Amino acid sequence: MGDEGSSFGATVRRLREQKGIGLRKFAQQVAMSPTYLSKVERDEFNPPSEEKVLAIAEALGTDADVLLGLAGRVASDLAGIIQREPRGMATFLRAANGLSSDELTKLADEIRHRKPSKEFGDKP
Repeated sequence: MGDEGSSFGATVRRLREQKGIGLRKFAQQVAMSPTYLSKVERDEFNPPSEEKVLAIAEALGTDADVLLGLAGRVASDLAGIIQREPRGMATFLRAANGLSSDELTKLADEIRHRKPSKEFGDKP
């Protein structure tokens, strides 16, 4: 999605420009002032709150987790998951560190297939 090493601001600006959306129109779409958004895009200001990053991702039609990562944030739902099972999640994340995106996707698919469905009461 983003260039390796690309900043949050530069990525947002590039994606916005690729979509042909002007700064003022985009700022209005995400309920931010154009001046503030411009400074964020130029990396003069830190990335905005999680709520604003999610709005930006939605408006750009891009992956919210990627933008949150570029913003140096973790989605609040992930923080809750880690807090509920800190040791297990830490062990899992450390073990998964270094896997490629494709390997992580395959691992996630395998976990989804093993996980019981709460909706139907399935067992693994």
